[in-house]
Amino acid sequence: MTKWKEVKLADVCIKIGSGATPRGGNSVYLDSGEISLIRSQNVYNSGFSPSGIAYISSEHAKQLENVAVESEDVLLNITGDSVARCCQVPDEILPARVNQHVSIIRPDKLKLWPRYLRYILVSPKMQDYMLGLAHAGATRKALTKGMIESFQIPCPNLNTQKRIAEILGSLDDKIELNRKQNETLEAMARAVFQSWFVDFDPVIDNALAAGRPIPDEMAERAARRKHYKTKHPLPQAIQSLFPDRFDPSPLGPIPKGWTTLALSNMVKIIGGGTPKTSVHKYWGGDIPWFSVIDAPSDSDVFVIDTEKKITQEGLQNSSTRLLPEGATIISARGTVGKCAMAGKTMAFNQSCYGLLPGDEKSYYYAYFLVRLSVNDLQRSGHGSVFNTITRNTFEGINIIAPCDKTLTSFENMVSAHMEKIKTNLHEISNLTQLRDSLLPKLLTGEIEV
Repeated sequence: MTKWKEVKLADVCIKIGSGATPRGGNSVYLDSGEISLIRSQNVYNSGFSPSGIAYISSEHAKQLENVAVESEDVLLNITGDSVARCCQVPDEILPARVNQHVSIIRPDKLKLWPRYLRYILVSPKMQDYMLGLAHAGATRKALTKGMIESFQIPCPNLNTQKRIAEILGSLDDKIELNRKQNETLEAMARAVFQSWFVDFDPVIDNALAAGRPIPDEMAERAARRKHYKTKHPLPQAIQSLFPDRFDPSPLGPIPKGWTTLALSNMVKIIGGGTPKTSVHKYWGGDIPWFSVIDAPSDSDVFVIDTEKKITQEGLQNSSTRLLPEGATIISARGTVGKCAMAGKTMAFNQSCYGLLPGDEKSYYYAYFLVRLSVNDLQRSGHGSVFNTITRNTFEGINIIAPCDKTLTSFENMVSAHMEKIKTNLHEISNLTQLRDSLLPKLLTGEIEV
C-alpha cells in the first residue's frame, strides 16, 4: 500500500484523448518526412520504438492538429493485443501525431511530473489493473477515455515525483545509451563485412595501386575509392591478404583465388526440437531454449536469455540440440529470417536452424553472411501457406567464398566490437532487473528517495 494520497488522473492532467488516422488511411503514409505518425507498434513499456514508424504530409497533419504530440507527453496504447503499453517519445521524433489506437496523456506539470506518470503506468500493479479493465469488454480489448480519466494514482509532492523519475530514469538512460552504442558497434562490424566481402574494396584498392584493369561493374566504386583510400587505408598486413585482380564467375567478377559455393557449404546446418510440453520435468530447468520470440533486434545481435528453459532430461528426450556460444540461429518457419547469435550455450526449437561456420572458427563471418543472405532465403522458401526455409533452400543460395586468412583477419577485426555488444547486453539485463525491483518500492514509498 502506498503511503501517499491518491488522485484521479483527470484532476492532474490537461489532456487525455486518443488520436486519429488521416483521411485515406495507410494509403497516405510516407516512408520518410517531417511529421511522424505514431502507432501502437511504436509504443512499448521499455520505451519508444522507431521501427516501422510512418510519416504523413503537412496537409494531412493539419487535419490532426488536435492530436499533436508535445514534448514529454505520455502515450498509452488503448486497443488490441498491445493495450496498456506505455512510453514517452524522444524529442527528435517530433513533430508527431498519434493514430486512434494510442492515447495522449498530458499531465499538468505543476501537479504531476510526466516521467513519474510514465513509471506509474508501466508498474506491474498498474499494468495488471489496466489489462484487467481492457479484457472486461465484450468485444475487444480496449481502454476508454473514461477509464483512463478515473485512474487513481499515488501522488507525493512534486519534488518527490521528480526524484523518483530521476532515479529510475538514470537506469533507463544508461540502458538506452548501451542500446545506441550497440547500434553503432553492429553497424561498424557490418560495414567491414560489406566492404570486404560484398563491395571488395581492398581488392579494388590493390588493383588500382597495381594498375590492373577494373571490371566495368566496379568502375564507379573504384573512382570513389581513389579519394577514399588516401584517408582511410587498411593496415598493410591486412591489405596484403587481398588479391589485386578479379576473375569472372557466374556471380560476376570475384577476387582472384576466391570461389563461388552454395551457402550450405559454408555453414553446418543443425535442426532443433521441442521437449513434450505435457512432461513437466522437461521444463523449468537452466538450459536456455530459443524460439523466434527470443530473437533480439538486429543491432543487439546476441540472445543472452530466453523466455523458456528446459532441463537436461528435456534435452535428452527430444530432438532439440545444444548450440555453442557464437552459433547463428535463424527462424525457418512462420516469421522467416530472424537471426541471432547465441550469447551462451542454448537449445532451440524445430522452427529454427542452428548454423555453425564450416571452418569451425569464423562465427562472426557466418552470422553476417547469413544476415546478408536472408532476402534470398526468404525468396527461395517453400510452402503454399507458410513460407519455410528448408535445408534445400541453403543449397540453392550461391555465395562468394573468400580465402581462410581473410576470414581469420575479419574475425580479429570485428571481435572487439561484437564482444562489447554482448557485454552491453549483460549490463542492460542487470540494469533492467535493478530498475524493475526498485520501481514498485519507490512508487509506494517503501524506499525513501
